[in-house]
Amino acid sequence: MPLFLELVRRAGGHDPALAADALSGLRAYQRAPRAPTTIQRLAVAQVGAASLRDCGGSGAPIVLVPSLINPPHILDLDPDCSLADALAGSGRILLVDWGAARDRPLSLTEHISELLLPLLRQIGQPAVLIGYCLGGTLALAAASTIATRGVATLAAPWRFTGYPDDAREAVARLRNDAWPGAQALGLMPMEVLQAAFWSLDPQRTVAKFASFGTLDPASPEARRFVALEDWANGGEALPLAAAAELVDDLFGADRSGSGTWFGLPGVPTLHFTAANDRIVPAATAAPGATVAVPSGHVGMIVGRRARDQLHRPLNDWLARL
Repeated sequence: MPLFLELVRRAGGHDPALAADALSGLRAYQRAPRAPTTIQRLAVAQVGAASLRDCGGSGAPIVLVPSLINPPHILDLDPDCSLADALAGSGRILLVDWGAARDRPLSLTEHISELLLPLLRQIGQPAVLIGYCLGGTLALAAASTIATRGVATLAAPWRFTGYPDDAREAVARLRNDAWPGAQALGLMPMEVLQAAFWSLDPQRTVAKFASFGTLDPASPEARRFVALEDWANGGEALPLAAAAELVDDLFGADRSGSGTWFGLPGVPTLHFTAANDRIVPAATAAPGATVAVPSGHVGMIVGRRARDQLHRPLNDWLARL
């Protein structure tokens, strides 16, 4: 909240009307009714804090790997935009739920070796992996060490030198500024990560709340906005060891892109990039076949055109495997 109010204050310096509208939108968001909590999908495999949740479908397994930073239900948000539901005609859909951060004090590499790979082995047959954001990075790494039928990534970074220099410098500053407090907690707080995301495009953060204030609270657009903001603000902290490896080894040294971390898998791959993505620019995607989607980082997954721009080509690719 303090950071958002600071963004609004800055916006008000050159556009007082925008700042006022953003504050009105914030009040509307805080007062908005919340839909009933989605029923938790049944866990069919468990390793430590992590589990695989059955999202329906039948046939060959397809495993959705979400990021470590936000809750996994972005891939199964609601019936109108659920990626899990959209792919259920192509196989049995299993969603990775990483569990509480405090119960998995692991590095990125350990998330792969101690959680993701053991979960995949419990399936009993090679799966297709579909990873979103950092989940796509982990999915590619896992597929280089275990048999899979293919890997698709959705707005997932692999070549971290593809980030602009100022973005990589901002990540380095974040590490230096936030590290003492994070060490005391043993976790990188979600609020710190959220601040980093907002700093990438502060004007858009203010503008989207200003726009929300003009919506009918009962409209589908308003309900989707509330669901997405609750998702974005309700994520787990990042385990400290995972944050250190992400910042130092990937952002700092680009060990994934340089081939000194995990290799790339020798199976069919397809990489979806979002043209308007400030969090994971298209230049950071792994090499290979690419589909450019005219959307933002989250809009790719849950936007109004996700069925045409993501679901359909992804199902077509799955059918060809």
